[in-house]
Amino acid sequence: MANKVAQEAFNHLIGDLKATHGDNLASVVLYGSAASGDFVQTESDYNLLIALHRIVPEDLRLAQPPMREWQRLGHPLPVYFTFAELRDAADVFPIEFRQMERARVVLYGRDPFETLRLSDENLRHQTEYELRSKLIQLRRLYIPASGSAERLRDLMADSLSSFATLFAPVLLLHKQEPPVLKVEIVRATARLLGLDGAVFERVFALREGSARLPGEREADELFASYMAQVERVIEAVDRLEVSSGK
Repeated sequence: MANKVAQEAFNHLIGDLKATHGDNLASVVLYGSAASGDFVQTESDYNLLIALHRIVPEDLRLAQPPMREWQRLGHPLPVYFTFAELRDAADVFPIEFRQMERARVVLYGRDPFETLRLSDENLRHQTEYELRSKLIQLRRLYIPASGSAERLRDLMADSLSSFATLFAPVLLLHKQEPPVLKVEIVRATARLLGLDGAVFERVFALREGSARLPGEREADELFASYMAQVERVIEAVDRLEVSSGK
């Protein structure tokens, strides 16, 4: 999960949170790459969810000192929920909650995801929405990037990281456990949907700097193929029929 230094930081933070919130503190959950084993020192964050029994402005104001110290150590601010909010928000944050559910370590208190019911239909809806939004943005950004092979490379490389994150719930909707690494998530999705995986492999190679920068015409052709594969993923999600249960 985390190294000794990080564990000491967690223990210190939890002690501060217990002193700050008292009986109002319900749980502290580590989620994301640090909980899944995909953590990269200096690049990944320690993402925390803090659940309280109630949240009013005074509770958040009291959290300022421990949060200030946590940020000083270079960590992002945690997200704050009540247990009731987690239950009620499961229909609007299915991707985020599935990601937390799949990769989490309870550092203190109850596990808020133990009894949380997440709907596949809500997951399918948000996945399609996010994929279509990213595709629309990709088309917009292509316009200014289209005159430069280097800018097209950067656009494909940056966007593929975002699409890879959204391919994980696509696998979940097909009852497949997503791999940890993004490159493996993309490969698994390509196999599942019969996509042209070579297109994604070329983009990953450009992203990692292990492939030569293509000329403008070649970069344009690669972008067209890349966008076509993303559109196929969206079409597959749109056609998918899932139950309202998990």
